[in-house]
Amino acid sequence: MEISIKVNEVKNKDKVKAFATVVFGDSFKITNITILEGKEGNLYVSMPRYRSNEKDENGGHIYKDICNPITAEFREKLYSDIIEAYEKLGANEEDKQKGSSPVMPEFKVTVVPYERENSNIKGLARVYFEDSFVVGNINIFQGKEKVFVAMPSYKTKQVDDNGKAVYQDICYPVTKEFRDKLFTEIEKAYVEAKDKQQSENKEKESAKEKDRSKTTGGCEFMTIPDGHDSPFR
Repeated sequence: MEISIKVNEVKNKDKVKAFATVVFGDSFKITNITILEGKEGNLYVSMPRYRSNEKDENGGHIYKDICNPITAEFREKLYSDIIEAYEKLGANEEDKQKGSSPVMPEFKVTVVPYERENSNIKGLARVYFEDSFVVGNINIFQGKEKVFVAMPSYKTKQVDDNGKAVYQDICYPVTKEFRDKLFTEIEKAYVEAKDKQQSENKEKESAKEKDRSKTTGGCEFMTIPDGHDSPFR
């Protein structure tokens, strides 16, 4: 997978040394990748994370990656390239561009339908890039007429004209061509997953009806009105 890397150094912060941005081909961007310095002076990479509702044994919130490499080989290559780009700050940042004509990355999509009362979220999606990198926390929302896709984002300190908080995407398509292709595949996968779920629910309900029929022997029971004796002894 062709990648390009850009690193911005951070001043006056103890552990955080820089933030990196990675672009797959020229189509999909990952931001908010942090380069940190360990206790022994070693550098390491931290992918963008979110605070989950889960807590550790000390009661602290557990943070989970929004996106991350899938294979050890790609993780090692990606992280070493990011650190190398940081160490070469001031040099030609385009050295990390692989190839003169970036190719749109191949991907596949999985969607889990999601239903919760008083929630507009209708599905949760994950995108797998060439079986090497996964992006999660992609929400499918119900709009006025149809569903729409929302990429992982974080709340900024800015507000819009109505005083509402402004959110910034963390992982997102760069080109309109790739955005249309990606979002179409996500929406298609959502419809297919929802249809499959509904079909499975009908099959389960049908199986329950058959079980109830077997229990009663297929007979209908007579209801005796109050005040009347049963014709059976």
